[in-house]
Amino acid sequence: MSTLLGTPVIATVETVTARCDSCGAAARMELTLTSGGSLAFCGHHSNKLAGGLVKVASKVTLEVGFEWAGKAPS
Repeated sequence: MSTLLGTPVIATVETVTARCDSCGAAARMELTLTSGGSLAFCGHHSNKLAGGLVKVASKVTLEVGFEWAGKAPS
């Protein structure tokens, strides 16, 4: 059985205060997982993992000025 997931809600904030869950650097984005819980990533890791993150996120919060590879062009 396969489940189609929708596009996550994209929000922006002035500053993301979390640290990257992958490397500990200052996070540029946080996401809420569709299965519950949340993750935060620096710019490098959020763009490197964008293809997979967009599939499992229900909400993505981006720092103002950060261009995330998973965000559809407006």
